Amino acid sequence: MNYFILLIICLVILAPSALYAADSNTVSSSTVTGTTTVDRTPSTAASPNVIINNQDVCTTGISGAAQSAWFGISMGKTIRDKTCERLKLARSLYGMGMKVASVSLMCQDTRVFQAMEMAGTPCPIDGKIGEAAKQIWDKAPWRRPDYQEWREKRENKDKVKELDTHYSNEEPDWDEDY
Repeated sequence: MNYFILLIICLVILAPSALYAADSNTVSSSTVTGTTTVDRTPSTAASPNVIINNQDVCTTGISGAAQSAWFGISMGKTIRDKTCERLKLARSLYGMGMKVASVSLMCQDTRVFQAMEMAGTPCPIDGKIGEAAKQIWDKAPWRRPDYQEWREKRENKDKVKELDTHYSNEEPDWDEDY
């Protein structure tokens, strides 16, 4: 994103000079002895090729370039797709027979977590599945990937008030004897 902002700033600053320079690419001058022609065509910025040859990679390549009469810039970058990575990891875990681990990995996405909850099959937590997992999610809602959205729901307002009064953000002192 920062590259695109830099590119836009360069275009805004350098575009007027590029337009002025584009009036004439050649200059001719006549003298008594003959005519001289000088070519003032600006060089061209070439954007780099960002090639990803492997289809099994969760990255996308982008590149861009800008050129004025005196200055040129080009850049390229790869963007990592974390959702694609999550899908590939979950597929690998499922292929190795680790079905609960695969579902747990997918449940880190709020959309999957909410869909599992709406289907009546809560996401696994702490090695628990089914009703045991649902009880843990109900006791510790701050562990949900969609916790902020959960806090905003009207039906959870009483539970949120209870959580806010009974729990604090301070780290417990585990050395104390109770």
